[in-house]
Amino acid sequence: MPLAPAAPLALTQGDPAGIGPELALLAWLRRSELALPAFVCLADIDHLAKLARRLGLDVPLAACAWEEVSSVFVEAFPVVPLAPGPAVEPGRPDPASAPGTIAAITGAVAAVREKRASAVVTNPIAKSVLYAAGFAHPGHTEFLAHLASDGGETPLPVMMLWCEELAVVPVTIHVPLRRVPELLTTELIVRTGRIVAAGLRRSFGVERPRLALSGLNPHAGESGALGNEDDTVVRPAIEALRAEGIDASGPYPADTMFHARARAGYDCALAMYHDQALIPIKTIAFDEGVNVTLGLPFIRTSPDHGTAFDIAGKGIARPDSLIAALRLAARMAAQEQVVG
Repeated sequence: MPLAPAAPLALTQGDPAGIGPELALLAWLRRSELALPAFVCLADIDHLAKLARRLGLDVPLAACAWEEVSSVFVEAFPVVPLAPGPAVEPGRPDPASAPGTIAAITGAVAAVREKRASAVVTNPIAKSVLYAAGFAHPGHTEFLAHLASDGGETPLPVMMLWCEELAVVPVTIHVPLRRVPELLTTELIVRTGRIVAAGLRRSFGVERPRLALSGLNPHAGESGALGNEDDTVVRPAIEALRAEGIDASGPYPADTMFHARARAGYDCALAMYHDQALIPIKTIAFDEGVNVTLGLPFIRTSPDHGTAFDIAGKGIARPDSLIAALRLAARMAAQEQVVG
């Protein structure tokens, strides 16, 4: 049996109008069947109760303190209650709910920093809803990095998409494709590679991580015929990582990196832009992929999907990715206990 983390997982409600709250209820219902680690949801408990009734889910809720979570978890879904928010209907996002969404995130991070929780697991938020309420950060991950800074230097958060068959990192993320060449620098690739290698060692127990880097251009530039960035930007980054003792290789044509034989040759692939990374993992594990944030001073995982307002409250959302995120967070936390 895998080693369990010393403290429960802190699960955020996400946007209350999205599928996050119902996924939390569904995950708790499967706690025994899947031997899930103890987790507590930071949420509007009245909204959870109303949602459970709407969906016909027999989920007893228990408002509790952090130290009570593990004992409560077997018989009831433990909730650290947030201040009551507006009456939000599933599928109808409301900027008035933004303070509760943000409070859940800040409360979960504080609990991990204070050792009351072992990891943060975040349900999806809608940036547009938060922006309408005056949210000042580009997104969820950047807000987490801000919370991790404690007023000092903000860490570089690295998004890794993970499933049992593949771990992949996009070096540039949510930017227009036309901007990728200007944003992709040797320094950014090197910083990302360092963070990935350190995260694989500490949180995944990979003693000598093998990183495979894709090229930016088709055929990795084909010796400059299809672009020179692979030779002038990517290759120098690989050489710099190797000089630091990191097992990095490439640049490889992205279209040959993700079949089964290729995946056996590395522990994590670094792709140069969003779709290079997300298309293969969503093809391999659409329902079970996990979003992991490396580079923060705490563990954070999340389902690899959005708020899905169109199906919220209809009883058809699948909790597979959230369950995978909970299990991976517990695994990472237990591994970090071993490392110390």
